[in-house]
Amino acid sequence: MLKRLLYLFTQEARDMMDRAVAVLLMMIFYTFYFAKIVIQKRQAIKTNQMGAGNKPRKVLLTERAVCCATVLAAVFGAGSIFFSKQLPAWEIRMTGMAAGIAGTIFFGMATVTMKTSWRVGIPEEKTTLVTEGIYRWSRNPAFVGFDLLYLSMCLMFFNLPLACVSVWAAVMLHVQILQEETHMGKMFGNEYESYKKRTLRYFGKRKGI
Repeated sequence: MLKRLLYLFTQEARDMMDRAVAVLLMMIFYTFYFAKIVIQKRQAIKTNQMGAGNKPRKVLLTERAVCCATVLAAVFGAGSIFFSKQLPAWEIRMTGMAAGIAGTIFFGMATVTMKTSWRVGIPEEKTTLVTEGIYRWSRNPAFVGFDLLYLSMCLMFFNLPLACVSVWAAVMLHVQILQEETHMGKMFGNEYESYKKRTLRYFGKRKGI
């Protein structure tokens, strides 16, 4: 009986710790996001250009779908932290925690490295092509960060609605990436094409280039 009580206490303590870590990761992740918007607003930079402006209809619809999907993923992720009762095995949750930490690092490094060129959505004005720092290893580290965060929440607090929304968000982010690549190719020409040859879309560098 005592062993059983100790086991339950240990299990409950682990669950509480995992929930606390997940909350902390989401808070840090989205603090990077909103802090960047606030900082650039003070510099008279319009950061959030999702679903607005004089863009092709297909681009506007995609950006609006991305907004919807990512907001729902954040809401379902936060809700799962607090309301999920039956959690996956502790080892799986540890893997999810590692993914969340990696995702937060990726996203934070992306926002810092981009400096004033950071935009949410395809910008109408020309920005600077950033290829240094984390962008030497990934053309889309911020999107990698989002995907890792979604994976983290699913591994730590799996439930079917969360998984469905997370997959939808990841798919829409990929569509957004493809549209941004077309835009970047038109905006930066050969400079961007050379960058694409050196650095992979999500993570990695091509050998010999």
